[in-house]
Amino acid sequence: MTDASDLAQARIGQIAINARDLPRAVAFYRDTLGLRFLFEVPGMAFFDCGGIRLLVGTAVRPELDHPSSILYFRVADIRATHAELKSRGANFLNEPHRVARMPDHELWLAEFQDSEGSTLALMSEIR
Repeated sequence: MTDASDLAQARIGQIAINARDLPRAVAFYRDTLGLRFLFEVPGMAFFDCGGIRLLVGTAVRPELDHPSSILYFRVADIRATHAELKSRGANFLNEPHRVARMPDHELWLAEFQDSEGSTLALMSEIR
């Protein structure tokens, strides 16, 4: 466990995404994206996303009911992952595209929406 005063060394333990229709959102994250379903409690479902727990749930207070941050899923082959998720019904906003050329790699992105209208993205660092 990290000292509470040193968040620079802390690891993200959980990320939350709001859902208006939890069963629909569970189906999207489990079946369309293929994330490992962990467990569900009233109003919340939990998934494993590469060792970080993803909480998908309904907002318990009005001030918590807002669009989510964009989650960037790092993948090795953005074109293959894009094609697979698209075949499962993921709603992509654009095709995989290069956004930056770095000295040793290119950064590629492809944005899509989840079942609740939140924006998510694939990212790939191509050497």
